[in-house]
Amino acid sequence: MTASPIPLRPDTGSAALSTLQPPGWKKPKGYANGMAGRGTVVMTGGLIGWDENEVLAEGFVPQVEQALRNILAVLAEAGAGPEHLARLTWYVRSVDTYRASLAELGPVYRRVMGRHFPAMALVGVADLVEPGALVEIEATAIVPEAA
Repeated sequence: MTASPIPLRPDTGSAALSTLQPPGWKKPKGYANGMAGRGTVVMTGGLIGWDENEVLAEGFVPQVEQALRNILAVLAEAGAGPEHLARLTWYVRSVDTYRASLAELGPVYRRVMGRHFPAMALVGVADLVEPGALVEIEATAIVPEAA
C-alpha cells in the first residue's frame, strides 16, 4: 500500500511547512501537534546554552536563549531560519525548573524564534553530558527547494 502525499496548507509563514491540527482538538499554545513539509531536511545535534567559546550562560532561561540562538546559527549554515523549524526536542535537567520558568520563557522564545511554533517535545533527564548544562535542544528544519 502506498501512502498518499500529505496536502500542504502553508499556515505557518513558510511555504515549506504546514501545521497539522486534527479537527476538534484544542489549539496548543506555544507548539504544534505536528508539522509536515517538503524540502531539504536539516537536523542539529543537541545544542546547549554555551557561546562560541563554550562558556555556559548562567541559569536556566539564559541557557535556553543561548541554545535557541545556537540552533539558529546552525540552521543559517543551510540557509534556514526559525520559520523552517518543524520540530524541537528539549532535554531538561529539571521539569520543575522548566515549569517555574514558563512566564520568562515565552518572551525569550518569541524574541529569538518569532511566532513560529513547531512540534515540540520536552523530556526530563537525570543529567547531560556537559557539566553545568541545564538544557539541550535538538532541532529539525525543512528548507523549501528553490523554485
